[in-house]
Amino acid sequence: MHDYFFTQIFMAEDLQIAKGSKEEQYQNLLPQIEGLLTGESNQIANLANIAAALKEQFNFFWVGFYLIDADELVLGPFQGPVACTRIKKGRGVCGGAWAQEKTLIVPDVEQFPGHIACSSLSRSEIVLPVFKQGQIIGVLDVDSSELNSFDEVDKKYLTQILELLDSK
Repeated sequence: MHDYFFTQIFMAEDLQIAKGSKEEQYQNLLPQIEGLLTGESNQIANLANIAAALKEQFNFFWVGFYLIDADELVLGPFQGPVACTRIKKGRGVCGGAWAQEKTLIVPDVEQFPGHIACSSLSRSEIVLPVFKQGQIIGVLDVDSSELNSFDEVDKKYLTQILELLDSK
């Protein structure tokens, strides 16, 4: 028990921030997130650590999770400024990713029909569905204060991070 406890505290306090290309940064972060999730079955704790690790590594404007509650997405663990609390299915980028059960990459949120502006400082966004045992349970929402911040590299590695969650 002591070794497990020490490892978890050490990992949490010792996130190694990488420099380099976006892909190199994700490659460095992925095993660290896997380490944070190892041995922890609490979904909220795992979502919180993923959001914190992504925010720390990439300094995204906002990163967090919305979880399905009946016919709405409800705000879950996140890092960044206060956010919209509830989003209807099919509404905005998050609701759209939920309804379509697919990743949405939005280079300019002002050009996305029905975009929900939780913050006027958000300029681009990627939203990925979160699955647990084949069922969608929510979405991961990542916002940037810059245009065109997200691409297929983000989609690839964020999907891999969410696959780690699905195995817990």
